[in-house]
Amino acid sequence: MIDTRRLRTLRAVADHRTVTAAAAALHLTPSAVSQQLAALEHEVGHRLLERDARGVRLTAVGRILLGHANEVLAQLERAGADIAAYTTGTAGEVQVASFATAIGLVVAPAVGLLREKEPGLRVRVLDAEGDQSLTMVLDGAVDVAVAVEYRGAPGADDRRLSRIPLYAEPFDVVLPRDHRLTHPAGTARTDAADAGPAGSADTGTVGTGPAGTAGATAADAALPGETITVADLAGETWIGPYPGNPCHDMIALACEHAGFTPAFAHSSDDFRAVVALASAGAGVAMVPRLALRGADLSGVVIRPVEGPQRRVFAAVRRGAERHPLLVPLLDALRHTATALS
Repeated sequence: MIDTRRLRTLRAVADHRTVTAAAAALHLTPSAVSQQLAALEHEVGHRLLERDARGVRLTAVGRILLGHANEVLAQLERAGADIAAYTTGTAGEVQVASFATAIGLVVAPAVGLLREKEPGLRVRVLDAEGDQSLTMVLDGAVDVAVAVEYRGAPGADDRRLSRIPLYAEPFDVVLPRDHRLTHPAGTARTDAADAGPAGSADTGTVGTGPAGTAGATAADAALPGETITVADLAGETWIGPYPGNPCHDMIALACEHAGFTPAFAHSSDDFRAVVALASAGAGVAMVPRLALRGADLSGVVIRPVEGPQRRVFAAVRRGAERHPLLVPLLDALRHTATALS
């Protein structure tokens, strides 16, 4: 018999690539993880791991066993969900890991909705970037991740996770007000470009821009449809998130497709700080449109850009989507995400 706890250990090592990192994720000592792996190798009669320059990797037999482990662990999640549905109903606690913008846009409204509809359901929210939240779900540290698509993210066909699409948003370019691309066809800006954002001329908060989109200024309303391309930004000084942030990866990939590598001179994972640096003339930035809500846009001009989108989804361990504590939460997230449209 193969111990399912050892299968979880094998998956953690495959995900984290080192025994030490897997041990930290599982709240075990490295010695305990090594012992479980040795016992698992004894149970199957084959070596499952071998060392390389980056840590450890699965052998061919290890990869075969991992595929079965994903199916076994998903079935155990389904069994737990069915038992919970029979015995407990919707009273208990769930933990959600989400990046900050999605907390404000969909998670917090969903929590408010559940307080009225499911008073026995307690939701604990943790701020984590999209790449971190998926790992937290797989490790069992949280129940739900609200994450974004990025290069290297588990795909929709990943057998470890079930994914629920929530919303997609384009990126907008944030430019200093005196930037060359703020002038239509090279002409001087009109007086409208000096006005505050539409709907709030004094405060500089987000209003309505081209085609009624959120996150633009009065200057955009005066220049309808003036979309720029990523290639227009080649050679610029850039402001953006740190490497490792999924948005950094999406911006870098969009620039690669346009034929250049962005030169990031300033880094912040806080988009309000990114906008403030652009206002100071420190460079240009690409920011997901909904992340501009509530930012001070009085010193910048917003331009829609062709191409990149931030696609946001919720993810749970495969099989857990039927758990009675998760069903109402996932429904509430869908509802609040739909309201964004």
